[in-house]
Amino acid sequence: MVRSKIDFSGALSDGSLMKLVEEIVFEWCERHPLTATEKVKLVRRLFHSFRGLDILQPLMEDASVSEIMINHHAEIFVEREGRMTLLPVSFESRERLEDLIQTVVASVNRVVNESSPIVDARLKDGSRVHVVLPPVALKGPCMTIRKFPEKPLTMEQLVSIGSLTAAAAVFLKEMIGAQYNIFISGGTGTGKTTFLNALSQFIPSDERIVTIEDSAELQIRSLPNLVSMETRNANTEGKGEIKMRDLIRASLRMRPNRIIVGEVRGGEALDMLQALNTGHSGSMSTGHSNGAKDMIARLETMVLSAAELPVQVIRQQIASAIDIVIHLSRFRDRSRKVMEICEVVGVEAGEIRLNPLFLFEEERGADGQVPGSLKRTANSLVHTEKLVMAGKGMEGGIRG
Repeated sequence: MVRSKIDFSGALSDGSLMKLVEEIVFEWCERHPLTATEKVKLVRRLFHSFRGLDILQPLMEDASVSEIMINHHAEIFVEREGRMTLLPVSFESRERLEDLIQTVVASVNRVVNESSPIVDARLKDGSRVHVVLPPVALKGPCMTIRKFPEKPLTMEQLVSIGSLTAAAAVFLKEMIGAQYNIFISGGTGTGKTTFLNALSQFIPSDERIVTIEDSAELQIRSLPNLVSMETRNANTEGKGEIKMRDLIRASLRMRPNRIIVGEVRGGEALDMLQALNTGHSGSMSTGHSNGAKDMIARLETMVLSAAELPVQVIRQQIASAIDIVIHLSRFRDRSRKVMEICEVVGVEAGEIRLNPLFLFEEERGADGQVPGSLKRTANSLVHTEKLVMAGKGMEGGIRG
């Protein structure tokens, strides 16, 4: 009887559905007494099973939760302040989890099934969702949700929590103002997207920006002239796919001042480099790596996967396209910090030479903490042409 009343509630407004759920719960409680608190929890659980994310909804509303990891329907972990915890809750069945996954994926016009079992999606609040289905996921449907704060962190906040120093922040502000091309590298969960959001706040408000992402997660709110684009998977017939490479090429015809590529993972790195080398100074992108030097090597590999070009040609493209590399790391105390800021000087003796400008120096600490700070090296910025053209001279701590 209860199920028959709610099965057809899809056409109801949220308010009407909530009222119907409350009536059903109160009727049920006449035979199964519950406390007021238990009634509220039951009403919310039932409502969220139809309009929210079921048992995940309270976790989505919990600001302390940064990541939700579902290994299968009865095994859910969350991350709070860098610590992972197994929750004492589960979906009622594997089928219920599969239904929720299909709802999330369909809301952003994507498809996931046995023939295409891996997909990236996003929720309405911008949270990133990654889904893997059987037979690839051996234990059952797997879903990971990366939450982002309602208000993106500012550079001032990153400085206050020790992610970088005020001097490094001033330097990066000068670099963005002078339209240096910046690449942010780091491992998974090191805060690359958060840092890119913070850097974007230094972009002048009168510029036109185009963002390109696999799954939209950037939260750029300070720029009025902004175009955001997202890739699209192929449909069930294998048609209609729009890759990041297609979007990068399309962006060149949209008269952008700067192009922001959320993350490069493969052959689109070649298109990104070409875009940076065609007059779109001040552009930014991110990628996975273990360090600034490693990021350069990974970019070489990405480009090689897209075109059979001589390594020396690729290195010249990278050196002329990217001006500054910022590498982020996640420490054993779960803090996220800038490890190094390097200038890409050019190609010397066949190799790309990096000029370290800021390096993190760790100090002795106690209680598992990792004290230390980002120190300015004695090296000076080699390429100052953009600073001069921007009328900034050699200010902002550019010299060592």
